[in-house]
Amino acid sequence: MNVGTMKVGYTADDSASAIAAAIGEPARARMLYCLLDGRARTGTELAVVADVTASTASVHLQRLKTRRLVKVLAQGKHRYYSLEGANVAAALEALSVLAGRPGAPFVPNTPSHLRAARTCYDHIAGTLGVSLHDRFQALGWLRPESGRPHDSTARPCDLTPSGSRAFAALGIDVEAARNLRRRFAYACVDWSERRPHLGGALAAAILTVALKRKWLFRDLDSRTLRVTSFGRREMLVRFGLHV
Repeated sequence: MNVGTMKVGYTADDSASAIAAAIGEPARARMLYCLLDGRARTGTELAVVADVTASTASVHLQRLKTRRLVKVLAQGKHRYYSLEGANVAAALEALSVLAGRPGAPFVPNTPSHLRAARTCYDHIAGTLGVSLHDRFQALGWLRPESGRPHDSTARPCDLTPSGSRAFAALGIDVEAARNLRRRFAYACVDWSERRPHLGGALAAAILTVALKRKWLFRDLDSRTLRVTSFGRREMLVRFGLHV
């Protein structure tokens, strides 16, 4: 047997063993399974889930990050952790089948009217904001900005050529939004959904258009946004989004 082949085999075995050991520690396993629903959590929240102190949770999360099982997004004073990717989720799900125990679902405690749709500064947040972000990506209009560090704060994104045309067709001056003295577009972790909605100058322009065209209207005494019946039809036709 070739010595080089043996070395590669043992290296792969060592790597798999290290990943298995990272998953296999009970506190870390609880953290990972908590993230399996696709929603991000803070280190403090994961410490509670794992029933460990904040400092111990930090050590565990660093190990999971080193093994590329989780990723972290810094946003303001918070650091949000989520699974590194679909391959990690698939591995955890396969282990769940062997274990025979489904994970508990994420249950937000945000009031339903705020969770559905609200403003976050000057852009759309809540379930609607997250759904729009997902649709823009699925349509190939939005993509992560290349050349940025993995742990960037509020991860930047940009429009594809088809995205630029689509938003221009909505009446958004894309170049004017780019030239404002603020970030153009970024993934902003939604505090009720724990998944990204779109932030930045582009997102502010989308909200302005949605209000002007009466797709949405604001509550007078809160940040709640209401979707009109016309807005539902328009978002279905234009984005393929069922609201």
